[in-house]
Amino acid sequence: MAKAIKQIKKKNHNQEEEQAGAVASIVKEIANNSDAILTMIGIVKNLHEMGALDTISALIEKRNDVGVIAIQQINKPEMHKTIKNGINTFNFLGTIDPEQLRTMLFGITKGLERASESVGKKENQSLWQMGKAMRNPDTRATISMMMDFMQGMGEGMANVPTNKK
Repeated sequence: MAKAIKQIKKKNHNQEEEQAGAVASIVKEIANNSDAILTMIGIVKNLHEMGALDTISALIEKRNDVGVIAIQQINKPEMHKTIKNGINTFNFLGTIDPEQLRTMLFGITKGLERASESVGKKENQSLWQMGKAMRNPDTRATISMMMDFMQGMGEGMANVPTNKK
């Protein structure tokens, strides 16, 4: 049979040996991850040059005061509405077909360009010129599209789902 252990020998490390071991392991990790560390140093350097580190440092120092102000601002009824409007906006954007939106935005851009040209001329069209413009296929297409838009908007407004409790 085995003999019982009666004495345990503790190996005493002095503080200098522990520090030397810790420094050696840190140096080893730095050598193994030098690319990542150099990238991090570059990022910190850029943040310092921008003044962002000073801002972050000041925010951290005054975190209690900043937190109180932030909570006061968030607790305002206007902010609650802003947050709800933001959520509704993101939900709305999620329902739009990207190609339809692209087509509409392209048309709006062209319309704004044309409108700014007309403002630059500082000439108002006569009623006769406006009537003639109604025969233009582009004008008629836009008016037809706007009528369809208004009809669809009216249908949507008549059938709004309610979220109120």
